[in-house]
Amino acid sequence: MGIRKTRLLWPCFSATFVLSTLLPAQTQLPPRWTTEQANGWYSGEPWLVGSNYIPADAINQLEMWQASTFDPKRIDKELGWAEGLGMNTMRVFLHDLLWKEDPEGFKNRIDQFLTICEEHKIRPIFVLFDSCWDPNPHLGKQHKPTPGVHNSGWVQSPGRKALEDPSQYPRLEAYVKGVVGAFGHDKRVLAWDIWNEPDNLNESSYRKEEPANKVALVLALLPQTFAWARSVSPEQPLTSAPFHGDWENPDALDAMTKTQLELSDVISFHNYDVPADFEKRVKELQRYRRPVICTEYMARAEKSTFQGILPIAKEFKVGALNWGFVAGKTQTYLPWDSWKQPYVYHAPTVWFHDIFHANGKPYRPAEVAFIRKMTGATNETKRKPALSLQLR
Repeated sequence: MGIRKTRLLWPCFSATFVLSTLLPAQTQLPPRWTTEQANGWYSGEPWLVGSNYIPADAINQLEMWQASTFDPKRIDKELGWAEGLGMNTMRVFLHDLLWKEDPEGFKNRIDQFLTICEEHKIRPIFVLFDSCWDPNPHLGKQHKPTPGVHNSGWVQSPGRKALEDPSQYPRLEAYVKGVVGAFGHDKRVLAWDIWNEPDNLNESSYRKEEPANKVALVLALLPQTFAWARSVSPEQPLTSAPFHGDWENPDALDAMTKTQLELSDVISFHNYDVPADFEKRVKELQRYRRPVICTEYMARAEKSTFQGILPIAKEFKVGALNWGFVAGKTQTYLPWDSWKQPYVYHAPTVWFHDIFHANGKPYRPAEVAFIRKMTGATNETKRKPALSLQLR
């Protein structure tokens, strides 16, 4: 999700050690899926292709989901475009503050979103926590996009105050158990992404606002979050994606990556590099003998493209979810370096992320045609609005 990061040098110890030292003695982590369970689940799934999704009229997760700005008609229209590409999944971010404010209302909106997804033959991966961008989230009206800046309003979950305050952890636990408990047996949900880029320090954007010990705090909380999710026995797999470092030698993994890989039912990863590096990463992760899904890729300026990545992903049956679907208030068609030099007076020569303009016009028609060819989409027939929208 964020810019490239330098590798963090943390001791290499196992998730078992983390749990044994940081969780209460009476807590026992339910076992993750066996490799047989994980591969059995994946054998029943099609090749997974999709995007990281937020509607064009939302600047962040809060604006997408809050009652005052939740826009099912917009979502229905945009997911219709995704169905036309042959996409069958979307990665969608949730937020703990939404649960804190109104658990029942939040669950109802998730249910409505899932009804729309089902109409368009899409099963989302829900992201519970996220360490990227603004560490100071707040409910209510969100600020307008900063002109010329990539993802200028995205917020972390949990925010800095909650992360630094153990007295708030029971609230975070209630959120995880509440959401996963409500939808953990719902066939419309594909998987749960426990924590997005947990050791992202947002070096070029919010680094000065981050806790000095952020990585240690998240490293302590990540295994607990997996445990909370497992405690309600979801039918869907759990995962958290490494996004940096050397994965070739398992003995050299940093502590966060090691924890992510040891606790995930299926392996996910992020990669915004050239196709050769993408394939190398896939082969490194195949040693774990579990399904592999790339939950973030595609940055045109970095030479990570649909034409370069999708053929490799399809060959290895690696799920592929690109960052960015519709160019909107997140402004992720702008590059990461816009945080240093905003593109106020001129647009970049090449869009960084995103596939469609806000009106549904493809940024590059040839890309859309290529995606449809790769997925086997046979037509672009517009479907009727989801049933929930017809009745409201």
